[in-house]
Formats: sequence, C-alpha cells, structure tokens
Amino acid sequence: MGIIISQSIKNMVTTYIGFGIGAVNTLFLFTYFLDKEYYGLVSFLLSAANLIWPFLVFGVHSTLIKFFTSYKTRGEQDRLLNLVLLIPLGVALITGSLGLFFYEQLLDYFKGENSLVQPYIWLIFLIALATSYFEIFFSWSKLYYKSSFGNFMKEVFHRFCISLLLFAVYFKWIEVNSFIYAISGVFVIRTIIMAMYAFSLHRPNFSFRFPKNLSPVLKYSALILVAASVATVLLDLDKVMIEYYLPIENVAVYGIAVYIATVISVPQKAMHQITNPLTAEMLNNRDRASLKDLYVKSSLNLFIVSGLIFIWIITNVESLYELIPDEYEISLLVVMLISLVKLYDNFLGNNNSILFNSDYYRIVLGVGVVLVILAFLLNLYFIPEFGIKGAAMASFIAFFLYNTSKIFIVYRKFGAHPFTGLSGLVLLIMSIFTVGFFYLETGFHPILDILIKGSLSGLLYISLIYLLKISPEINNILNRLLKRA
Repeated sequence: MGIIISQSIKNMVTTYIGFGIGAVNTLFLFTYFLDKEYYGLVSFLLSAANLIWPFLVFGVHSTLIKFFTSYKTRGEQDRLLNLVLLIPLGVALITGSLGLFFYEQLLDYFKGENSLVQPYIWLIFLIALATSYFEIFFSWSKLYYKSSFGNFMKEVFHRFCISLLLFAVYFKWIEVNSFIYAISGVFVIRTIIMAMYAFSLHRPNFSFRFPKNLSPVLKYSALILVAASVATVLLDLDKVMIEYYLPIENVAVYGIAVYIATVISVPQKAMHQITNPLTAEMLNNRDRASLKDLYVKSSLNLFIVSGLIFIWIITNVESLYELIPDEYEISLLVVMLISLVKLYDNFLGNNNSILFNSDYYRIVLGVGVVLVILAFLLNLYFIPEFGIKGAAMASFIAFFLYNTSKIFIVYRKFGAHPFTGLSGLVLLIMSIFTVGFFYLETGFHPILDILIKGSLSGLLYISLIYLLKISPEINNILNRLLKRA
C-alpha cells in the first residue's frame, strides 16, 4: 500500500484544493455574481456534457489502462495509443453530423420556459469532446503512475479559471454570454495542456497499424462504453430531468446540494487514480491474494476518511446554508441522501477497478443498463411528484442498488468482499458522531459554528480511530506527522 498511500495523499490534497475552489465558486461566486437562471444554465450545460462525453470517448480511456501492460513491445503499445486517439475522433464526427442534422429539433426541444439554453446547445458537444480527450490523456499518464499533474488539471485548473471568469463578470470586464463561451474554452485549453504532458511521458510513433488482439480491444471498448457510462448517467440524469420538469434555476439549487455531498467522494477519486492501474496489473498477473488484500484495505481506509467528511457535512450543512442566499436553500433530506450515496461509493474501495479491468465487466454492463432505465423511471415519477427531493430519492435508490450489485458480483466471481468487523466499528463511530454533533448547538455565527463543531468532531474522531488501531496505514501516517511535529 506504500505507493498507493503516497500517491493517494498527493491526489487527495490536490483534489481538496480543487474542491475548495469549487466550493467558493458554487456557494458564493455563482450565487452572488450570476443571476439564478444563468447559474442554472451553466449547471445544465456541464451536466449535459457529462452525459455525452462517455459516449464520445467510447470507453478507450479504460481500454488503455486494461490492455497497455499486456503488450510487451514498444511498437504494440504505440499502436494501442494510436487506436485510442482515433476512435473518439470517428465517434465525434458521426455524433456531430447527427447533431447538425437534427439541430432544429434540438432548438424546438428547448422552446418555452427554458429557451435560454438554445444559443448554447453546441457548447455541450464541444465541452464533451474536450473532456473525452482529456480523460484519454489522463489515463495515458496513469500508465506510468504519474497521476498528480493530471489530477491537478482535472480538479484544480478549470475551477480556478472559472473563478477568474466569475470575477471578470462581476467587474463587468466580460458579459455573461462571453463568460459561458469562455468556460468552454477553458475545457479545450485543459485538454491541450494534458496532451502535451502525456506526450512528454510517452510519445508514440504514429501509424495506422492496429495492435494485436484488436477484436478483444474493440469489444472491451464497446462494452465499457455502456458500463462506464452508467455511473455518469446516474450522476447527471437527475439534473437534466429537473431542467425538463422544473424551471432551469432549480438545476442550480439542486447542483449546490450535490456539490456539497460530492466532497465525500474526493478520497475515492484520489485513491482510484493509482489503484486502477495497479488493480489492472494484478488481474493481468492473476495475483488474487494481493487483489483481495487491496480490496479490503482500500475499502476500510476510504470508509474511515470519507466517514469523517460525512460527519462534517451533515452536522454543519444548516450553518453552511445560512451563508448563501435564501433562494438556494434546500431540504436536509436531499443532502443526506446524496451524501449516503457518496459514502457508499467510498466503501466499495477499488471494486470498480476490479470489475472494469476483469472479464466480468459484461455483467456490470447488464446490471448498469437496467438501473439506468430504473433511474429514468424513478425520476419520471418522483420529480413531478416531489420536486427536487424526488430527484434525490431516485438517485439514492438507483445508486444503492447499483453499488450493492457490484459488491455481490465481485464476491461471487472473486470470493472477496469489503466487509470486516472493523468496517462495522467505523460505521458505529460515524453514526454516534453524526447524531451527537448534529444536535450540538453553539449559538455562534455560522462560520464560527462550523469551525468549532468541525474541529471538535474531527479531533475526537481521528483520535478514536488512532487509539483503536483500526487502520495500520492511517496510524503510520499519523505517527509520521506526530514525529515531525
């Protein structure tokens, strides 16, 4: 776990810096510098792009990680790299042509209450295409266990640029429409920078020769396209459907709640950057023992870290909402449901890496498609009936079933599961702290209240985890920090 912990800490620090900048953008700059409907427009455009880019990339970013180490010569590796660059371009040309052909129908879809979207529809495709190639180049760097720079570009760069653009709107240096176009430009620039870094690590010789085992590579890409798209669709389907049933400003209100809860997923995202290629290598080498050990350890450590973030969010969310305009306030139930989804995601550890780098991704594909359909039907019923709360309920049910099915599949096929007695102990501690500090009232200003409750709960939680020696990896990190102090 040494290289995993080291790289994960670097990625987690970078990711939290990005989330910190994003939190300032989401909670304050967007809410105070932009009109509510334009904030909703930006949220919708980015969510719609997130729905599309997995289809444009055609799963080749995952294919690259799975198959790269199986090729032993530089020439075969170069051919694989060439292939993953060409496939999304072909898919983009087909998709773009269809978009142009049906452009008038797309404009008609957004007529009426949310016609604000119409002039910017094409930006959805541009952002999606830029994101798809960014993910390819990011995976490219992970092949050499160099994920820190890519993680910085993924989590920090675009958020910082958006902060600058929001201040430009505030000081009236640019108009709102220019701001929206500039956001698209940020995603394009990010991809260009990431491409330059990837080529510095491995510059392939370009040719039109295909790699060996082309059929398995294409089959995997085609299937992973749908399987990997499932989680993305489940994440952003609710926002897109909110735009259809409710005024577009509700997308912004719901998006703030989602962003707050998404902070919980940072540890999982940070660790995934390094566990994914390691898991692929273990599977290629048929090292089942190391795989099971990594599964249990990654689950426990992620559960401990994300558990503390869950406590901080639930116990301080009411104070946090006192700091932003009243029109963005939302039910605690929405934040709670989405936070539980993110907590469950962390508990899975490297489960996704095991499934998507193994021969059982086809099973996940089938389950995922069924659950996307279920999520669509749930949103179809819950949003008109319960509004924003309905979207959160639909997402919770769909993700709970999806994550549970993935745990079951790994258990049946690999004989491994993440559950241990220590996991149950962490859950008990987390539940006690959440309930106890939620009802603790200091009576101070919201910022001071957050600082007091956050510091106290964090200190007690970490101390308890340390004294009970639940995680050797976390204890080793804390011991090193204590020695330096």
